[in-house]
Amino acid sequence: MKTIIISHSKDLNSAADIIKKGGLVAAPTETVYGLCANALNSCAVSNIFIAKGRPSDNPLIVHIAGRDMLYNLAIDVSEEAVLLMDAFWPGPLTLVFKASSIVPKIVTGGLDTVAVRFPSHPTMQKLINLSGFPLAAPSANTSGKPSPTNAKRVIEDLDGKVEAIIDGGNSEFGVESTVLDMTSKVPTILRPGGITLEMLQQVLEDVTVDPAISHSLSNNALPKAPGMKYTHYSPNAEVFIVRGDLKKVTDKINTLIQAHHKAGKTVGVLATEETKHLFNANLTLSVGTSQNLSTIAAQLFEDLRTFDDHHMDIVYSLAFPKTGIGEAIMNRLEKSAAHNIIDV
Repeated sequence: MKTIIISHSKDLNSAADIIKKGGLVAAPTETVYGLCANALNSCAVSNIFIAKGRPSDNPLIVHIAGRDMLYNLAIDVSEEAVLLMDAFWPGPLTLVFKASSIVPKIVTGGLDTVAVRFPSHPTMQKLINLSGFPLAAPSANTSGKPSPTNAKRVIEDLDGKVEAIIDGGNSEFGVESTVLDMTSKVPTILRPGGITLEMLQQVLEDVTVDPAISHSLSNNALPKAPGMKYTHYSPNAEVFIVRGDLKKVTDKINTLIQAHHKAGKTVGVLATEETKHLFNANLTLSVGTSQNLSTIAAQLFEDLRTFDDHHMDIVYSLAFPKTGIGEAIMNRLEKSAAHNIIDV
């Protein structure tokens, strides 16, 4: 299959035509790039799983370009959900509802719920409208790898596996949407993202966090949302998070680097702008200043992929504050590291 590259500034009708015919198109969103197919076409959706190598019980998020689409997909849309839509849609918030009968089971991972998002990216909105139906769109990468935040990384993973890739530049947020379960007694965060717990609590007084966010599910458990069960966001290198007092963290990482170098291993460090000069690694990358967590979120996946570009064997990362979007940053980092955390 030959993949065509489409500029987001060009006519998107050709991309919409591909989707109408049951094909796959990778497109930019404000979070990360998504791999799009007609969410109501089971055969088209199955090709998403094939292209990504994605486990079939990992549910997909359905993307819409207006609330009229939502009411065809979901039942029991509560007043609380409407308040959240008023506050955060379009934007990086996914809401989980009871699924209507038109939603294929392949989209929901066999669950009776459907995850729905109204993205704010104008290219994605236009693609949905031109296609004429909601789009299933997980991240446009090989399953398990760091999500792509630019078209270059999509091409690396999916060239020859999808019909088209729309180049829309760099993603704004850099981490996937917040997923909030509206079917539970208390609205429950299943995946942290750009809409933080604090932001949600400004709209709804009672919001909780699923404890499964902080650990991996068992092999026989059904994930309620993408990213809850399987290895995610991982470069080829083995990743470790080192947390504690900065001086002790720096000393520990440099000691480990020295040992790895003696064993012939290449080592990368994920640091901040303020700390990148402290390490003796083969490659030290900055995710931005420690005071700007939004910048760190936007840069995180690209830096993890850059370590692969330079064939690092091992990567050590600093820990970041779990405040605001820092919760999403650490969620992705901890999954990238398979929860390998060194406390000093």
